[in-house]
Amino acid sequence: MSSDTDPWSERFPELFRERHVAYADCTIRYRTGPPDPDLVSRLHLVAITPENQVVVCRSEQGWRFLPGGTREPGESLEELGRRELREEAGAALTGELHCFSAHIADSNRRAPYRPHLPHPRTHWAYAVAEVRLTGDPTNPSDGETVVEVLTLTPADAANYLAGENPIHADVLRHAVALGLVSSS
Repeated sequence: MSSDTDPWSERFPELFRERHVAYADCTIRYRTGPPDPDLVSRLHLVAITPENQVVVCRSEQGWRFLPGGTREPGESLEELGRRELREEAGAALTGELHCFSAHIADSNRRAPYRPHLPHPRTHWAYAVAEVRLTGDPTNPSDGETVVEVLTLTPADAANYLAGENPIHADVLRHAVALGLVSSS
């Protein structure tokens, strides 16, 4: 993965800014390139429909985000992506995952969030994936309840995410800038 001297850091300074995440009690730093799959604990997807629309979700608490979540024991990244798309977006993966970046998260906790996850360093990965909507989110009881799934143009999706989740908005903008998502 690329370092602090990544040329994208000038274009997306807030995305690359080191920050503390209070709910996870960790420090995160954004890096480009595919993450080490063995260190990935979370994956969020820039999910693209056949119409080149980006799938975005809103929870009952009002959080806006790209679909994704925490890895289960023994789960591959593709299995994680498939499960999270179904649970949060009512979508099915139709192509391969293309991991293009991650936040490296260094925990201040004594133990991992879940016993099977890497600790104290983990990767919160981002991938682009082709999807199709298949129904409503399954909303399992151990996750957030998604109350709205939208498909928006990449620009509209970034704007929708920006107010509530500027990191996901910039991850999407970065995927567009990398040419992984068509801007139109």
